[in-house]
Amino acid sequence: MKSSTPILTKDGINFLVPFLLITTCFALWGFANDITNPMVKAFSKIFRMSVAGGTLVQVVFYGGYFLMALPAAIFIRRFSYKAGVLTGLALYAFGAFLFFPAKGTGQYAFFLIAYLVMTCGLSFLETSCNPYILSMGPASTATRRLNFAQCFNPCGSILGMFCAMIFIQARLDPSDTATRALMDEATFNVVKEHDLNILIAPYLIVGIVIVIMFVTIGLTKMPNTGETDHTINFLPSMRRLFHRKHYWTGVIAQFFYVGVQIMCWTYIIQYGTRLFTMQGAPDFLCNMFNGLNQTLHLTDHNLTGGILAERDAEVLSQFCNIIAMLLFIGSRFLATWLMKYIRPARLLVGFALLGALLVCGVIGLDNIAGLYCLVLVSGCMSLMFPTIYGIALEDLGEDAKFGAAGLIMAILGGAVLPLFQAQIIDLHEVFGWPAEHVSFVLPLLCFLVVAAYGCYALRLHKA
Repeated sequence: MKSSTPILTKDGINFLVPFLLITTCFALWGFANDITNPMVKAFSKIFRMSVAGGTLVQVVFYGGYFLMALPAAIFIRRFSYKAGVLTGLALYAFGAFLFFPAKGTGQYAFFLIAYLVMTCGLSFLETSCNPYILSMGPASTATRRLNFAQCFNPCGSILGMFCAMIFIQARLDPSDTATRALMDEATFNVVKEHDLNILIAPYLIVGIVIVIMFVTIGLTKMPNTGETDHTINFLPSMRRLFHRKHYWTGVIAQFFYVGVQIMCWTYIIQYGTRLFTMQGAPDFLCNMFNGLNQTLHLTDHNLTGGILAERDAEVLSQFCNIIAMLLFIGSRFLATWLMKYIRPARLLVGFALLGALLVCGVIGLDNIAGLYCLVLVSGCMSLMFPTIYGIALEDLGEDAKFGAAGLIMAILGGAVLPLFQAQIIDLHEVFGWPAEHVSFVLPLLCFLVVAAYGCYALRLHKA
């Protein structure tokens, strides 16, 4: 099924410059997502909370996507994709700057408010940018085009993970969770003040970067992609979308996909920390970290194989998360190339089933091999978000703007499912098996749902 159709030319208009600018936004929200995932563990330590308490960061972060997606779609329908992008960038920057007054209060709730404002901006961005990319060329290459643009999302994610590891995790006070629990209030407040000063700095810097991006896109002329109808016929659009089975089942599949992505990338830190503090870390993994560390002068950490202290175990677990993200990036480029020859839905089924098989290893192997399986899972997730997105929005026409909102609202899966997983992890042990392992039953179920959607899409194409 090889395709030679151009992907960035439509009606004689070349969309290269708009494509590059909007694709940059994919990296910007990737950064926000993956500097935030490790904060579940960080906030749990800083505020002496359970894993479930720290997971409120995820609930607010991905819950904001749900709350703002539909208002964003109405706004975009009334104005334009470009207006939606600019609004998203403005809210993103404002939320990032709110971390400074939140640190001044020293209250967890104010950090959650900052995350909520920031993620409302991300919801505007994703609701605008994904369908905008789909419209920048022929419909026949829309899914390929979106997969290519989404390749830059994990590039931002990698940067966010590095920032979390180097500028936050490695610089937090070395006191472990048990030690902090025994501190008197005065001593604990000194440690908390130090840690919050460390935590907010990357967010303030990214806020400045977002302002620069806002100005750049605002001053750039964007060609019209065919947006002609700005009337808001909300209820008729919803009725039409409800009768498109490939659309609403796609929303369900996206809910479970985002859930599995966030669970695997957030709780790799809990999974790895348990292994490294109880069973020890392999020498070769520590040597890989030390080699990169010495080459790039990242931190003052020098890890040796064997049993690790909690902070060192968290840093090394985040390093494993970065390896997983690199695999995710490489796999997404590979999947984009394979789509020239293999139907996206067929690839979706294959990758989902392989992911389910690897998660079985994560659950059943109580050793370093289980962590390796968890790292490899990222390669299976690479094509899922844009592929589900492209299949679900196929042939929706102007309804795609409201349809995009539904798919962004499905990001709520990243708020709901990790909370359930955190509650399992807080049990510490389930039927004699480590709760960190048992909790990955939820990602297994999610992969099976995604595989089922891919099978349905294949049947739809055959029909």
